[in-house]
Amino acid sequence: MKIFKSIIYIALATSLATGNTSCTKLLDLSPEGTLTENTTFTSYDNFITYSWQFYGIFPGYSNSVPNSEVNGDLFALANNNATSDWIWNRIVIPGTSSDYNAPYVQIRAINILLNNIDAASQLSDVEKKHIRSIGYFFKAYNYMDLLNKFGGVIWVENAINDGDKEILYGTPSSRDEIAQKIMDMLTFAEANIKVAGDGKNTINVHTVRALISRFGLREGTWRKYHGLSDSEKYLNVSVDASSKLIASFPELHNDYDELFNSESLANNSEVLLYKQYEVNQITHTLASLARNSSGRWDLTKKAADLYLMKDGQTRWTSPQFAGDDTPYKEFRNRDIRLYYTVPPPFKVITNHPSYTFEHTENLADREYIDLMNILSIPSRKTLPTINWQGLVLRQEPHYADYTNGQPFNVTFTGYRFYKFSNKIKILQNEDINDAPIFRMGEVFLNLAEAKYELGTFNQGVADQTINKLRKRGQVASLQLTAIPSDPTRDASVTPILWEIRRERAIELMGEGFRFDDLRRWKKMDYASARKIGRYIQKGVDVPANAPIPILNGGSSGNIAYEGTPPSFPEYYYLYPIPSAEIVLNPNIKQNPGWVK
Repeated sequence: MKIFKSIIYIALATSLATGNTSCTKLLDLSPEGTLTENTTFTSYDNFITYSWQFYGIFPGYSNSVPNSEVNGDLFALANNNATSDWIWNRIVIPGTSSDYNAPYVQIRAINILLNNIDAASQLSDVEKKHIRSIGYFFKAYNYMDLLNKFGGVIWVENAINDGDKEILYGTPSSRDEIAQKIMDMLTFAEANIKVAGDGKNTINVHTVRALISRFGLREGTWRKYHGLSDSEKYLNVSVDASSKLIASFPELHNDYDELFNSESLANNSEVLLYKQYEVNQITHTLASLARNSSGRWDLTKKAADLYLMKDGQTRWTSPQFAGDDTPYKEFRNRDIRLYYTVPPPFKVITNHPSYTFEHTENLADREYIDLMNILSIPSRKTLPTINWQGLVLRQEPHYADYTNGQPFNVTFTGYRFYKFSNKIKILQNEDINDAPIFRMGEVFLNLAEAKYELGTFNQGVADQTINKLRKRGQVASLQLTAIPSDPTRDASVTPILWEIRRERAIELMGEGFRFDDLRRWKKMDYASARKIGRYIQKGVDVPANAPIPILNGGSSGNIAYEGTPPSFPEYYYLYPIPSAEIVLNPNIKQNPGWVK
C-alpha cells in the first residue's frame, strides 16, 4: 500500500483540516457533496483516507536532509563562502518560521481527526483505538520536533474554531509536561495500534516502537547532558522499545547501499517504513544533485578519518593504513560504507563529452573500479562515476577549482557526498529510489547508546548491535577489552562511548541526524573546529596554479576553504521563538539568551 495513496484524497483531507469554519457566515447551509466533519468522519476507510496527509511530515529525500548536516562537524558545502549560519553565529530571531508553524498546522489537522473518533458510530472500539493511535503517533512526532528545537511549547489538546485560541492566548507547557505527553501518546499507540497497521508500509506497532526508540534516546541524553532530571526514565523506554524491535528483527539487510538506492524498499526486511517514489507521481532530486554541479555537499576530513580500517583499528593505529598523501592509499582497506558514501578514487581516459572510457596504463587508476564492480551493481555505485546525462567523469576526486574540462560532480574538500546517488533512472531531477524513514540500523545504534548511558552496555550488547553494523561494513568486531587508541578522541568521552558514537556517525552519515546528535550531547564545540579537506600537492594532484586554498598557505597540505568559526554560544542549543508568536501571545517568552 502506498503512503501517498491518492493525491485527490490528500487534497480533500487537507482542505477539511485547514479550513476555518468562522471565516464567513454568509452561507450557513452546506451544498450537496461538500466535505464537512459530519460527512467525512463516518466510516473506517474515511478516517484512514484522511490520515494519509499526515505521512507528508516525513522529509524522505528532500534537500533539507543533507543541508542540515552542514550545521554539524562532518559536512561542508562545496561553495565559496557557503558556511553554516548556526556554526558561524549568524542566526537571528525570525519574524515567522516554518520550524515553529508547520508542526502546529499538522497538529490542528490531527486534532480534527482525534476530535471526531468518539462520535463515529460505525467504528468498533478496536477501530477507534487504532485510529486514535495513528493520530497520537503523528501528534507525538510533531511535538517531538517542537520539543527538540524550542524546548517547552504550547500544548494544543483540540482543534478550535475561530483560530486556535490555545496558540494565540495559551501558556506554554514545560519541557517536562510536553515530554510526558509525547510519551503518553506513544505508550497508548504501542498498546492499541493494529500490529500490521493498515497494510504494508503504514504505521504499525513496529514504527511506533521505532519512534519511541528515537524519542527516548534523544530526550534521555538531552536531559543528561543539559543538566535536567529524569534522563534514565526516557533512556529506559528507548531500551525497552529497541529491545522489542531487535527481538522481531535481529538481523540487518546485508547490502548497505541497497537501503538507499533501491527502486523499491517493499521487501527490505531492515526498513520499517519508507517514502515511496514513483515515475510521474512523486520523485526527488538527491540522486541527480550528486551527478551535476548543483549538489555541492562534501564530507570533511574529520568525517573521512572516522571510518575504520578493516582490522577494526583507526587510521591512526592500524598497520593497514598506508597514509593519506594519495587518495588511493587513503581509501585502501577501509570500512566499505566509505565507498558507498564518497566516490572512491579513479582515473580513466575519455574524450569529453563521452559515454565511454578506456583505462589508463597505471594499474592503480583502476583499483577501485575493479573493487566497486564486486561491491556494487551497474544501477548503483560502479565506477567511473557519471553526470546526470550519463557522461563519464575522468577522475575522482574532481575539484571544483580544477574541473579538468568537466564542470560537474565537483568537490571542494575532496570527499564528495554521493550516498543517495544511483543510475536507476538517468534523467535530471526524476529520481525514484525509495527513502527509508525508520530502519533497524538506527534502532541498533539507539539500543547501544541508551544501554551505555544506563551503565548496562557490555560485550553481549556490542555483539548484538555495533558488531552487526561493523560486519556489514566488513570491519572487525569491537572488543571492549581491546579498544584501539584514538588520538582524536574527546578526552571527556570514554573510549567505549567514543566508539558507539563513531559507529552512529558512520552508519547514519548524511541522513540528517548529526546536528541534533551534537546538540543533545552538548558537543557543538566539535563544529566550532575548522573544517578541512583532503591532503593534496599542487603540481601533483592539481596544477601548481590551481586556486585551491591550502591550510597555512602552503603548496601541499589539507584543503581549507573555511576559516575557524567562533565558539558556539550556550543559548544556541535551543532555537529562537519567532517574534510574531510573542507579539500575538504575551504568555510566550523568548528562549533564554536570544534577547540581549
